[in-house]
Amino acid sequence: MISLNTLNCSKLVFFSLMILSLSGLIDSTSALLLGFLFSLLFINPYPKETKKMTGKLLKVAIIGLGFGIFFKDAISANVNNLGVLSVSVILTILLGLGLTAVMGIRRPLGFLIASGTAVCGGSAIAAISPVIRADEKNVSAALTIVFALNSVALLIFPPLGKLLGLTQSQFGLWSAVAIHDTSSVVGAAMSYGDEALKIATTLKLSRTLWIIPVALFAAFWFKSKGEKITIPYFIGGFVLAIAINSSGVLPEYIISFIFLISKRLLVSALFLIGANLSINDLKTIGFKPILFAVTLWVAISVGSLLYIFYV
Repeated sequence: MISLNTLNCSKLVFFSLMILSLSGLIDSTSALLLGFLFSLLFINPYPKETKKMTGKLLKVAIIGLGFGIFFKDAISANVNNLGVLSVSVILTILLGLGLTAVMGIRRPLGFLIASGTAVCGGSAIAAISPVIRADEKNVSAALTIVFALNSVALLIFPPLGKLLGLTQSQFGLWSAVAIHDTSSVVGAAMSYGDEALKIATTLKLSRTLWIIPVALFAAFWFKSKGEKITIPYFIGGFVLAIAINSSGVLPEYIISFIFLISKRLLVSALFLIGANLSINDLKTIGFKPILFAVTLWVAISVGSLLYIFYV
């Protein structure tokens, strides 16, 4: 039984940290850490509401970030990196299928984790799960693992990029290919620099479009029929924002304001992600699925890094 004083204290700390994350005084990494510390030390007073709010804030933030990108830059980034994006998705799915069999992972869980690793984290898992008729337990386990690894990626990728001497464009590509979820891709790139942010966001959303072929393959692999494939609508909003920015119809100060607010909304979304993390959830999943997910993630991270350095 939770006492009223404990709940009120949690609410006060929660709203204080939420305001701090919106203020622009902390970066994406700090927001995630503060959210995770909050989940360890306090009780989330709004667990269901924050999960819903996280997705909405993230979508609005990503659409807003499109106002900082021009079409010519988006097209150039995609043309130059289309090959590595496509190959990384295909190889990750194939490696996931192989490891699922070798490690004895449940097929639906293995495919959900592989899809989340290959395409776009939670969005891919949400889109693929009805196609393969995955039960709630498998969906929850896949989401928990992928969100946990996303959080680790946000913490370690920027310092690793600086240690390895990656340029802004190189880090943008690496994070877009090797980090699962859009939130952590954008958060990691934002802490690295504006050029990395623009490249990573554009490439990551292009990678998200792989939901369609991966879902079709899943329907074939699991012999599913008649299931709908959902595509995240915010991709269209992001493209529209790029079009508006490229047209020059809005004054520069409005564009800059939207871009700034979008970055702050992203930081607040990362705080909410941290506040919803739970070590106990990971403990209930077991070691083998976590090892499976980490193996896939290391493979795509190292493989894409080797491509950046030597191709």
